[in-house]
Amino acid sequence: MNTATATAPSGVHPVDEKLPLGRLTALGLQHVLVMYAGAIAVPLIVGRALKLSPEQVALLISADLFACGIVTIIQSFGVTRWFGIKLPVMMGVTFAAVGPMVAFANAQPGVDGARAIFGAIIGAGIVSMIIAPLVGRLLRFFPPVVTGTIIAIIGISLMRVGVGWATGGPAFLAQSPDVPKLAAMVETAKASHAAAAASAAAAGASAPAMRLPGPIPMVDNPAYGALDNLAIAGAVLVFILLLVKYAKGFVANISVLLGIVAGCAVAIAMGKMNFDKVGKAHWFDVVTPFAFGLPTFDLVMILTMTLVMIVVMIESTGMFLALSEITGKKIGQAELTAGLRTDGLGTLIGGVFNTFPYTSFSQNVGLVGVTGVRSRWVCVAGGVIMLILGMLPKMAAFVESIPTFVLGGAGLVMFGMVAATGIRILANVDFKGNRHNLYIVALSIGFGLIPLVAPRWMQQMAHGLHPLLESGILLTAISAVALNIFFNGAKGDTADAIEAAKTAEAH
Repeated sequence: MNTATATAPSGVHPVDEKLPLGRLTALGLQHVLVMYAGAIAVPLIVGRALKLSPEQVALLISADLFACGIVTIIQSFGVTRWFGIKLPVMMGVTFAAVGPMVAFANAQPGVDGARAIFGAIIGAGIVSMIIAPLVGRLLRFFPPVVTGTIIAIIGISLMRVGVGWATGGPAFLAQSPDVPKLAAMVETAKASHAAAAASAAAAGASAPAMRLPGPIPMVDNPAYGALDNLAIAGAVLVFILLLVKYAKGFVANISVLLGIVAGCAVAIAMGKMNFDKVGKAHWFDVVTPFAFGLPTFDLVMILTMTLVMIVVMIESTGMFLALSEITGKKIGQAELTAGLRTDGLGTLIGGVFNTFPYTSFSQNVGLVGVTGVRSRWVCVAGGVIMLILGMLPKMAAFVESIPTFVLGGAGLVMFGMVAATGIRILANVDFKGNRHNLYIVALSIGFGLIPLVAPRWMQQMAHGLHPLLESGILLTAISAVALNIFFNGAKGDTADAIEAAKTAEAH
């Protein structure tokens, strides 16, 4: 759908043009479809990391879509001069927060973990609103060498999720204890221990500790890496690549979503996907605040999420400036601050409504350029559609019912593109004239990989620091900023940082 030749009425800027209802609805739905696959990915990742029930994961999906709608309307429509950049912006959950949230979930799964995550998100949202006017001054700390490295490690970290979806879960599920053999080993150990204890008692010595005669016997999990599941994941991946290569315009932009739909069709035909949970779900329900109970607040977790939000707002700055150029509507510091403050408000709203941090979705910024439709009312309509989708539990139940191996093929594309975007930013970094940049990238990526290759490396450290130290994304962000200041100082070129942020597509 290309309407680049459309003109606004005389005296009305194209950004403020109000289109007919039918066209407005169609264009708003177009924006929703472009972002939908990315929007549902985060609640699926975090909900399953928390080991929540399917019904609870479906609730996260509904809450996510509902909050997407609220925050998109605030950002595009504007609420007072303090909130909303009043440009065509679609808001969605940022992938940048996934790593820390999964780390939180691994440390404290279940509803209690969800409440702790929502508390951290609320706290970070409040802090983000306060510091929004200062973000422009932080740009010099985020030159391309820093931004590119952070975005690359976000994609690398998320690839573990995509591979896990395709293979049937995390790597530790590839094997399970051989229960019969383990039971026999325990009986043998008990007999040996009883004999040793009797001998020790006769000699007046203390009884030795009971030990198994060998390592725990393991057996391969037949469901892990099942070839038929891998085949479906591969088919989804190939279908997406074919659409990217041969389709044009809007169809190419929703290739990931269409790949998931095609994968679901194959899974249904093979009897691997059913609609039992969809049938039991209500047609309509209202998303309520604090559905998991009152949130809990942990200072380290709040600081961790705040650091994520600083990175997110730096990227949002680039998105807003790029959108300003595309639409031809200039924005000043006041408008930019209002947009960034809405990132914080959206994150606060996310925590209240049982969902996650929000930021502008870059793929929708690209869609504005592709279609030429610059009206912010299109995104307001998209926000209304997201609100409605969030109140349809059957839709959330359907998304939750999608087999993970179907999502695996799409995840490899989505998360791989995040990593590729970081590499694209790094391609413009001066490594030849400034060899220090090599050290910044090398060490920062090295620190970011520590939790991936050694998940329990911090077990001897204070437990309160574990959520921070378990996130490779945060380790990379901290080390990249610190090393850049050490080697290059804090006098970076703000223009370069803006260009790097414009290129960022980590959402």
